[in-house]
Amino acid sequence: MAAPLEADVEMSEVRKDKLALPTEEKPFSCSYCGSTFSLKSKLTKHTQIHTVAKPYSCTFCLATFAYKSKLDIHLRVHTGEKPFSCEVCGSSFSKKSNFKTHMRVHSGEKPFSCEICGCSFSLKSTLQGHMHIHTGVKPFSCDICGSSVSEKAQLTRHMRTHSGVKPFTCESCGSSFSERSQLNRHKRTHTGEKLFSCEICGSSFSQQSNLTIHMRIHTGEKPFCCGLCGSSFSVQCHLENHVRIHTGEKPYSCDICGSSFSEKSNLNRHVRIHMGEKIFSCGICGSSFSEKSNLNRHMRLHSRDKSFSCERCGSSFSEKSKLKVHMNVCTLENLKVC
Repeated sequence: MAAPLEADVEMSEVRKDKLALPTEEKPFSCSYCGSTFSLKSKLTKHTQIHTVAKPYSCTFCLATFAYKSKLDIHLRVHTGEKPFSCEVCGSSFSKKSNFKTHMRVHSGEKPFSCEICGCSFSLKSTLQGHMHIHTGVKPFSCDICGSSVSEKAQLTRHMRTHSGVKPFTCESCGSSFSERSQLNRHKRTHTGEKLFSCEICGSSFSQQSNLTIHMRIHTGEKPFCCGLCGSSFSVQCHLENHVRIHTGEKPYSCDICGSSFSEKSNLNRHVRIHMGEKIFSCGICGSSFSEKSNLNRHMRLHSRDKSFSCERCGSSFSEKSKLKVHMNVCTLENLKVC
């Protein structure tokens, strides 16, 4: 019995090698059009395109089919008919195969597994694209810049960087995006949906990236380091703003007076001076201000909050600037006493 078991193991390994390490070799050629295939079975199936009679024609686009069932499915492209509906979310599909694939979104079923790393996928095509990670094969190339990628979907997304096409549009505000995932994230700004929650303090966020940044408040992590002075920051953009202190770069300019600023937020505050815009209002007396810091100072008048205290005499003030003026006087008085 040992020999047959050993043979079975060897055959299993051969099958694994064929699946896990696919090559680009395609020895089987179509005598009609020259297309090549890695398996003879694929060539046989392809040859039927040339040899099988196609008596069923589409009255809309003249496409022909070997079977009436294939024509019926094709006609839904023109009629818009989608007879297969999902009872969970209401999505509908023109093909039963697409409907079955969609149902895996709800069931979580992932029947296609990688025999190298164990990752599983809901689509066979996704598994095939994944295998390129192990083989290093990148069969899809950009005709414009030469970049190559492992999956056709990646190439489609990449091509939009050249074309500027943004096919995914927000129905609420009209904003358009090059990727569906970007649109989905954007939609949460309208719905207020916050799917990502902090397990420490309970704060919730509409995007995973914002939660990741927030968690650094708790962990103290500051992964972005300045190569000039060693200062570190929790957010990439904060590092970029900091570096401009060293370089003196001020990329944000006022179209009205030409003043330039190192940070966009500083430009926005400056522009309000020209526009007379005062977006920060006091809920008690209605006074409005162009900057939030001015509103905060104003609110201390109502609360009688005097957070700034003199260490010498104990006098307290509602504004730091008033404390500084007092400190000069307080120092002089102390000198006179001495």
